Amino acid sequence: MTHVDNDLPDAPQPAGAQLIDARLHLLDRQLVDADGEPVGIVDDLEIEDAHGGDAPPTVTAILTGQMLFTRIFGGRQPREHLQEMRWDLVDRIGTSVHLRPGADTRGGLWVEHWLRDRIISRIPGGKHAAE
Repeated sequence: MTHVDNDLPDAPQPAGAQLIDARLHLLDRQLVDADGEPVGIVDDLEIEDAHGGDAPPTVTAILTGQMLFTRIFGGRQPREHLQEMRWDLVDRIGTSVHLRPGADTRGGLWVEHWLRDRIISRIPGGKHAAE
C-alpha cells in the first residue's frame, strides 16, 4: 500500500522527538551496555498512553528478562522477574539498543544465575570453566 492509498493520517511528531516502529526497531533487539557488553534482549516495553490531544504514546521503559520459556510453553512471567530500564538510559538505537553509562544491568540475568546454581553446578565439571 502506498502513502497515496493510505487513508490514515500521518502520525504526529513533536519537535525533537524521534518516531520509531517499536516492533521493527526495539522488540527482540540486543541490549548493549556502555562497555559494549551484551546484557539482554528487549522483551517488552512500558508505554505511557497519551490520553486525548495529539501527543503520541511514549515509551517510558524497556523490560528485559527471560521470556523464552513463556514464549515456548505459554503463560506469563511474573512482573517482578523482569528488569526495567528507564527510557532515558537508552543512548542510541541501531542494530542493537545501546545503553548510557550508569544503567544498572546486573539484575537481568536471574535465570542464568538460577540455572547455574541449581542445575549446571550439579553436572560433573559444571562448577568451573572448560580448559
